[in-house]
Amino acid sequence: MPRPPSPSIPEKEFLFSSLKQSLRLDGRQPLEMRTPILTFGPELGWVECSMGKTRVLAQVDGKMVKPPPERPLEGIITIHSEISPMASSDYEPGRPSDEEVSLTRMLDKVLRRSDAVDKESLCVQAGLRVWHLRLTIHCLADAGNLLDCACLAGIIAFKHFRRPEVEVEGDEVIIHKPSERAPVPLSMHHMPFCFTFAYFPDPTTQPILDPSYLEQRLSAGLLSVALNAQRELCVVQKAGGVPLSPDEVLRIIDVAVLKAKELDALVAKRLKEDWDGRHVEVR
Repeated sequence: MPRPPSPSIPEKEFLFSSLKQSLRLDGRQPLEMRTPILTFGPELGWVECSMGKTRVLAQVDGKMVKPPPERPLEGIITIHSEISPMASSDYEPGRPSDEEVSLTRMLDKVLRRSDAVDKESLCVQAGLRVWHLRLTIHCLADAGNLLDCACLAGIIAFKHFRRPEVEVEGDEVIIHKPSERAPVPLSMHHMPFCFTFAYFPDPTTQPILDPSYLEQRLSAGLLSVALNAQRELCVVQKAGGVPLSPDEVLRIIDVAVLKAKELDALVAKRLKEDWDGRHVEVR
């Protein structure tokens, strides 16, 4: 499959001159992100997140396994991500691109290594049985900033998921059906969100949040900041060759904190609406 053609010179010039005047092609302000639209599936732990035309599906499932001997008291979390060739003509089946490798690594840092989910709470019997949670992320459409959309879908899927109630009697482990006992939400330490800012070759052009596909392709560098609404920083990742001063990085973190608080409120509201709509049948 041929790669998409590079943006034409008039396209580049038009975008750069617009950004210089703090105008974006989709009408957003420089530091305005596309409002996420969340759709929950029939099963708990299934969520589709859309930001503009960028779409990601995240799903969590759990099973009981024996823990590795070096971590007998902790559950296991694994993350699998795939970018469908349908998402964009940039991606080919069977050949992970640099973007896919980078996305998988960043998801691992933001969602697993930041200890968002309390792994010790996933232990059923020390050294014998723990929960293994598998988060699968399918990138369905890439209209720019796939990373932030995938991170958001992933953390909401963990928050939305419920595992079966478990009872231990001697050596016997009883897993209760949802019809017998209400499933249990995961114990979570915090909710990290990722925000990506694009920088451009002209230093007088201010950075923009949540770049579109064209903005991302024409940017000179990207800065991704992952943090929670309590201002706890998880990951800062810079890609590209734009030098940034410490003051600029701190300024961007302040912007990300405000956005994280807004996103936290939006996610809590949507999760409550979904839960209120289904809790009668879950019981």
